[in-house]
Amino acid sequence: MDIANDPIIADAASNPHDPPTIRRGDYRPFGWLVPEVALDFSLGIERTIVRSRLAVRRNDAAERAAAIRLNGDGIEPTEVLLDGHPASGWSRDGDDLILPLAGDDHLIEIVTEVNPAANSQLMGLYASNGMLCTQCEAEGFRRITFFPDRPDVLSTYRVRMSGPKAQFPVLLSNGNCVASGDGEAGEHWAEWHDPWPKPSYLFAAVAGDLVANRDSFTTMNGRKVDLAIWVRAHDGPGGDLERTGHAMLALKNSMKWDEEVFGREYDLDLFNIVAVSDFNMGAMENKGLNVFNTRYVLADPETATDADYDGVEGVIAHEYFHNWSGNRVTCRDWFQLSLKEGFTVLRDQLFSQDMGSEAVKRIEDVRVLRSVQFPEDSGPLAHPIRPDSYREISNFYTSTVYNKGAEVIRMMRTMAGPDAFRKGCDLYFERHDGEAATCEDFIRAMEDGAGLDLGQFRLWYAQAGTPQLQARLEHSGDTAVLHLSQSVPATPGQPVKQPMPVPLRLALFDRDSGCHGGERLIVLDKADDSFLFEGFASPPVLSLNRGFSAPVAIEREVSEEDLVFLAARDDDPFARYEAMQDLAVRYLTAAADGHGDEATRAAIGTAFEAVLADGALDDLMRGELMILPGEAYLAEQMLVADPAAIHGAREGLKCWLGQRLESRLVALHERASAVPFGPDAAARGARKLKTQALVYLAAAAPARAAALAAAQYRGADNMTDRQGALMVLAGLDCAERGELLADFKARYAGNALVTDKWFSIQAASLHPQALAHVRELAQHPDFTLHNPNRVRSLYMAFAANPQAFHTADGAGYRLIADLILALDPINPQTAARFVPPLGRWRRIEAGRSALMKRELERLAAAPGLSRDTSEQVARSLG
Repeated sequence: MDIANDPIIADAASNPHDPPTIRRGDYRPFGWLVPEVALDFSLGIERTIVRSRLAVRRNDAAERAAAIRLNGDGIEPTEVLLDGHPASGWSRDGDDLILPLAGDDHLIEIVTEVNPAANSQLMGLYASNGMLCTQCEAEGFRRITFFPDRPDVLSTYRVRMSGPKAQFPVLLSNGNCVASGDGEAGEHWAEWHDPWPKPSYLFAAVAGDLVANRDSFTTMNGRKVDLAIWVRAHDGPGGDLERTGHAMLALKNSMKWDEEVFGREYDLDLFNIVAVSDFNMGAMENKGLNVFNTRYVLADPETATDADYDGVEGVIAHEYFHNWSGNRVTCRDWFQLSLKEGFTVLRDQLFSQDMGSEAVKRIEDVRVLRSVQFPEDSGPLAHPIRPDSYREISNFYTSTVYNKGAEVIRMMRTMAGPDAFRKGCDLYFERHDGEAATCEDFIRAMEDGAGLDLGQFRLWYAQAGTPQLQARLEHSGDTAVLHLSQSVPATPGQPVKQPMPVPLRLALFDRDSGCHGGERLIVLDKADDSFLFEGFASPPVLSLNRGFSAPVAIEREVSEEDLVFLAARDDDPFARYEAMQDLAVRYLTAAADGHGDEATRAAIGTAFEAVLADGALDDLMRGELMILPGEAYLAEQMLVADPAAIHGAREGLKCWLGQRLESRLVALHERASAVPFGPDAAARGARKLKTQALVYLAAAAPARAAALAAAQYRGADNMTDRQGALMVLAGLDCAERGELLADFKARYAGNALVTDKWFSIQAASLHPQALAHVRELAQHPDFTLHNPNRVRSLYMAFAANPQAFHTADGAGYRLIADLILALDPINPQTAARFVPPLGRWRRIEAGRSALMKRELERLAAAPGLSRDTSEQVARSLG
């Protein structure tokens, strides 16, 4: 009997307790439509009763099904009705409920009970600081009620919520509030209706003692939308409500920008955001009711850095933009996750570029890609942006799906141009509004709307791995010839790759005038190709992959003289940054191998001097150009990496630069300190420069740096300056370190987000005893494994700190493995995210590699490991 039309289980796991493998090629439409859903919640912290009413109709586009599979996870039905009568013949298949259906149209009613207070996984309906909230993406709805919990089942929802008014004075759900009132014995209720069909992962409900920052926005067609950002009620001044102004401004700017740039208008009367302190992710785009991690809502100058402000703005925009790229057009199945996430990341990146510095934003995005996604693409967890199979979908919310996915769509925009790209987007929304679509649907819309031929380009969706390019420029007579070749490294399950189209923006500079004749776009779509450029009497200087037009790694034959030229004179900000990075990578990788070249180091010094002296540079860009490549990125440039050698080489270069430029750095710090606080680019740039100057001085003249940092901390009137100073002090063995860490903790006592900073600053520090400090902090009364923000603030900061994580005796690896074992029974989704740092063992020198692998094997042997974590461990071991 065909009892379900879920994606077919293609093979059983080797361990019968492991989840089966789900394969993209086995997708089948679900056998039943669920056009209407009604939910009735009787709310309580420890006992919530949920009654669901599902109007189901046979799906004529699917194979005929004799029963309906309703997914469940950790719940039991207390009542099952079919067409108003007690249902007979239903059964359980694991957590799922199987209900035979004879006809074509039915009404299914199911009652369940859940305990939100006991839900430490923070998936489904859970309690957080006295409030109730939901998180349903990807498969959390099945923890609330039985339902075909898959993204291609679209329904309109009516929701009734009732509970004690004193405990839950605010009741929120998707869509518009259509009725509310008081009941008996102190109860009250509210009814919500969302007229737009949506999958179950976009359902949301929140109940609690909340207050709102209210505003409104009038859309381009005159619809007035009421806006509210909800936070916990707080007595007296200094509460969370006072820190929501930036989030509200970001929301209104996002709504206006999406109308102007993408033509997308909001479609409900209300838009609600709720800030929650216990949250696995950054935020969730539930239709009309976004639920956010407090980290991405609350900000004021005293408690949030400039980077925090940017994070709030970017995540607010990302979740709002999902209203169209994710909600109005959702994904057919979870293999298409990048359809909504990659596209929306690109949209939020373009928005942030327009709101601030386009150049700096682009550099920041590439830095994230290189430090997180490139290692992912070269390791055991490598996968295409559209995976072919999975066991636990939560493990595919990755930098590859999000960040590389955004880069793939950005390449389409680069090849088409902004106007044609907009036409392709318009066609995509027009064709698929109200549907569950696929990546292929998006590609076809781009082909038809933007006029692109994307036949070969589809390989970017199918192949994992970062393309490796080699570039060589030859000159003869008046012709320059650019020779390019590409290869895509083997990745798990994909030993052989095909060449992919790589769009490359380039310019050829005249060495004497410092000018070029215009930027050009070429596309490398073969394994090897050559491109001719005429009219150059002397050899030009090549500026390649300007704006990072393609997410590739390039090995180019270029002299240090040319890199110094580009670092000083390239008019493309990213290419200028890239020249600085190439110089540093060239020196640091050689130094880590024990043969650093003095001439290369001198060239870096010359380039740094030019950056500090360039009066035409704004300070935000100057600060970016001063940042050396990170240790994780440097490790990616080496076949086998020695973390200690890389760390020593990088710190040694910082010390050398600090000594060479000490007087200039002190003068730079003094100049930047004279700029008053403000939100403008000049003031933000000054704040960035102050901390960058301290970073180099700390490596070269620690006593002087400690004095300057302590003065900056004590005189700070904003968190950016105070945190930057404390970050430098935390890495020094000086008296000011302990004093000001204690001051910081006491000054912000009771502020959870700033307390997270206090943990992170110490876990990420360059202090030689950072590992011991982390062990001590894990015993601190303010530390808990039950809050994901707090766990990440300590342990993820530590795992990203190479000199502490990679101690030669493997103690850092044991610390993270012990954390995973302790956290997995509480919150497996968060625990699984700590496995990838251990999964880099194949790229590390033999001694540390063996220790990392041993910890993975210890995890693999642990009984009762969750499917989230066990899949990551198994894939990491290979």
